[in-house]
Amino acid sequence: MTRQPFRHGLVIGKFYPPHLGHEYLIRSAALHSRAVTVAVLGSSAESLSIARRVQWLQSAFADSPHVRVIGAVDDVPVNYGDEGIWRAHVNIMREAVALADKTCAPLPPVDAVFTSEPYGDRLASYFQCAHVCLDHSRALYPTSGTAVRSSVPGQWHMLSPTVQAGLAMRVVVLGAESTGTTTLSQDLAQALRARGGVWANTQWVAEYGREYSANLLALAKAAAPGATAQNIAWHTTDFTHVAHEQCRRENAAAARGSPVLVCDTDAWTTRIWHVRYMGSASAAVDATAASMPPRALYILTSARGVPFEDDGLRDGEHLRSWMEQRFRDELRAQDVPWIEVHGTPQARCQTALDSLDALAARHWRFAPPLPTVAAE
Repeated sequence: MTRQPFRHGLVIGKFYPPHLGHEYLIRSAALHSRAVTVAVLGSSAESLSIARRVQWLQSAFADSPHVRVIGAVDDVPVNYGDEGIWRAHVNIMREAVALADKTCAPLPPVDAVFTSEPYGDRLASYFQCAHVCLDHSRALYPTSGTAVRSSVPGQWHMLSPTVQAGLAMRVVVLGAESTGTTTLSQDLAQALRARGGVWANTQWVAEYGREYSANLLALAKAAAPGATAQNIAWHTTDFTHVAHEQCRRENAAAARGSPVLVCDTDAWTTRIWHVRYMGSASAAVDATAASMPPRALYILTSARGVPFEDDGLRDGEHLRSWMEQRFRDELRAQDVPWIEVHGTPQARCQTALDSLDALAARHWRFAPPLPTVAAE
């Protein structure tokens, strides 16, 4: 039986972004308190939304029902020597606790604050409660929000799988049939792994639609041995399933890989294939595509110089140019950076790597938090 001397523990912070040190603090509060409120206090100047931070922490502690996570905007300057500023911050914390009481079950007053900061004693005095100071020296979890913001790849090992999945740079290779999308996506993932270090665990997400198409063809042949891909009767529900499963596999891979995730297609691409096969858009498939985490880069593989290979699942060479142009039109109409690659597999991979490296330099750029004002 664990020791739970406190009825209501409070953990506060920017969590910009959440890291393992934060989660240790929350986990310890949860271990030694009957209930815990985690207040995510972000300013409007910060570039990572409070909602995403709250979502990540809720996911990380989904198996701890006595931990509740609430977000609040705190645009009050930081000055540890100013009594008025202190009270303004504490009022926001109290409002966050009150909001949590309204949205969840009401809790008794806070009787412990858990921090790893020197200001913890003063914070506890405003709540007239105990201060539990954990890992003040950062010996257990040698990281900080500042360190993570300075180098996400360098601090990747200090992020939970949930946060890794949220911050991963997702690169998607797409193209018409038999244009080398699978080859390029595999080559790109392997080139990143070859860099070693944190990149050695770069994940590659295969195209689920191809696997599903093979299943449908097998079913068709079971009913009629001479059936071909042209005999498959596609339905919107098939594309909805493919989009959902593609997203599920992508998100699972993002939670166990390196800072870059390489995908052979995605749900956004599936919505275009739905138009190709069904003649119109699908609200369900479009909604799945809209729910995807942000993309960092789309890479369109050109059919130029690539011989068409009929593997028994493809439509035919006569549709390649039409689909390729459709992809170009769709890519031009959206906001994610994209490139088109040509040439040998080696040239395509190098072009993709160069673009990826250029984007990575600014992909994990966080807006600075509110500065700490020196006490007078």
